[in-house]
Amino acid sequence: MIVVDKLCYRSKLRYVNAGEKFTFSMLTLLFCIVCRSCMLSLAVLLVNSTVTVGKGGIPLRTYIRLMAVPFAFLVMSTLAIIVNISKVPLDAYALPVGAFFITGSKASVLFGVRLIFTAMAAVSCLYFLSLNTTMTDIMWVLDRLHCPKIILELMLLVYRYIFVLMEAASVMLVSQKARLGNKDFKTALRSFGSMGAGLLMIAFKRSGYLYDAMESRCYDGRIRVLEEQQPAKPSEITLILLYELVLLAYTVWRRVA
Repeated sequence: MIVVDKLCYRSKLRYVNAGEKFTFSMLTLLFCIVCRSCMLSLAVLLVNSTVTVGKGGIPLRTYIRLMAVPFAFLVMSTLAIIVNISKVPLDAYALPVGAFFITGSKASVLFGVRLIFTAMAAVSCLYFLSLNTTMTDIMWVLDRLHCPKIILELMLLVYRYIFVLMEAASVMLVSQKARLGNKDFKTALRSFGSMGAGLLMIAFKRSGYLYDAMESRCYDGRIRVLEEQQPAKPSEITLILLYELVLLAYTVWRRVA
């Protein structure tokens, strides 16, 4: 989480209009889910990766490492679809193991591959948004879309406290290691439970301090954040519009065909 936050502030697309990035990401994500085509998903994955790494300046190694996490989960989850154990071999592949076969059908293999491509393309859309847009800019867009204020404030507070608790957990973990709190499995479990209880107490204390600070600054039920938005450029809007129209045309063609 801290890595993603640092990267979005260093991105070369940081000061591109947040509405453009949000629209590009969400519309592309929508077409990926509706179409569910390997060809469209691969094109979206390549375009998003090129823009994020090439235009945004995100290090390629970091981007690959971030994409590897959802990819690993997808591969493990789709194994249940592709791999079957049956007494009857299916048409895609069949490995005999005693009286049974580790087998799969062509339909299940194609479905699993399409699922992986679609999910990875969708993840690339979200990474494009999160790696090039700060949280305050995303909330600015949601505010313009008339998202309820209470949801935006909860998002801001939860996002802020992720880093607060991560910092507190890091300090406690270093302290436990310095006292051999992880010397064996039993001690590690006890240390982990103590850290969880400590983080709970810290969360209650910090929330009380935060509320007192907000009340002392005339909190009226809304957290106001300074906004800095660049105007949308006609050339960028035109490129986004053309790209989304191409995706729309391909999606309609796939549905009709």
